[in-house]
Amino acid sequence: MSTLKTLLRPLAAAVMATAFSTGAHAQDVTLKLHQFLPAQANVPKLVLDVWADKVEEASDGRIKVDRFPSMQLGGSPPELMDQAIDGIADVVWTVVGYTPGRFPSTEVFELPFMVEDARAASCAYWNLFESNMAATEFKDVKILGTWVHGPGMFHTNEPVNEPADLQGLKIRGGSRLVNELLELAGATPVGMPVPAVPEGLSKGVIDGTTIPWEVTAALKIPELVEFHTEFEGPALYTLTFVLAMNKGVYDALDDDLKAVIDDNSGLEFSIFAGGVQADADGPARQVAVDNGNEIITITDTSEWAALVNPIYDTWIADLAEKDIDGQALIDRAKALMAGECKGATAEM
Repeated sequence: MSTLKTLLRPLAAAVMATAFSTGAHAQDVTLKLHQFLPAQANVPKLVLDVWADKVEEASDGRIKVDRFPSMQLGGSPPELMDQAIDGIADVVWTVVGYTPGRFPSTEVFELPFMVEDARAASCAYWNLFESNMAATEFKDVKILGTWVHGPGMFHTNEPVNEPADLQGLKIRGGSRLVNELLELAGATPVGMPVPAVPEGLSKGVIDGTTIPWEVTAALKIPELVEFHTEFEGPALYTLTFVLAMNKGVYDALDDDLKAVIDDNSGLEFSIFAGGVQADADGPARQVAVDNGNEIITITDTSEWAALVNPIYDTWIADLAEKDIDGQALIDRAKALMAGECKGATAEM
């Protein structure tokens, strides 16, 4: 018996060593991905999960991505960027405008009636990020993707056909610049992260909100308001997003794992993400149609466009105080969207 034990001991040790090495190999790195929407919403389901699954697959299981929706790691949506910088989360998806003025160059894509195509804008955004933002505004974090959503619009409990219809209404603004538009129209802008919108509407804290169609279904907006106002041509506004990673975590990765992250991030991923969000607008819009809500489509935007002109002047002046040429950013963004980024498309 002792001879049998002696013979089996090396074999058992080898089996255990193989098990441990396999376990270590399967999960060399675990990344905590944190974001503010429910797991079933379009961005987590159609963008973030796709990215995470691709990373896990391409790393042969050496990278595992744990997903934490709805701020499950704590904090509030405006804290997400600092969570990535400070290492509370390894990767975050967030609205850049949740920290107004901190990343001012990104606002070029949030200007009213600036963006018409989310894919082209997301492509232009990545180009401008690399040339104008990576070494300055985003120097403390590793940016994996930059994109915008489909057209932002109004969802209200009273019809909005013209700017005057906003007078006296409390509207959740999609961004700092949209809040300026609301003020110019006589509305009261109310700041709140998008997950708080349903409660705000149901309790009468706000009379309406600005969000794209895409997120309305997950938030049950068609059940909370009766009217939706959309715009033909360039969007009333868009918001800018980033997928951001802690720099220290990225730098500590083996070179082959860094390559996995890089191969699934950047320009192509940004175009994909923006396109996915825009494509999700149609099905969400249909929910409002099926609910019998009234959809108002503004075909002549001249009155609205005249209203927002001061926003451009103020924005350019604000950026000049930060030694940033806002007009040059506008010109470059427009050139990219009309030129090399026009018709951009990408798949993951």
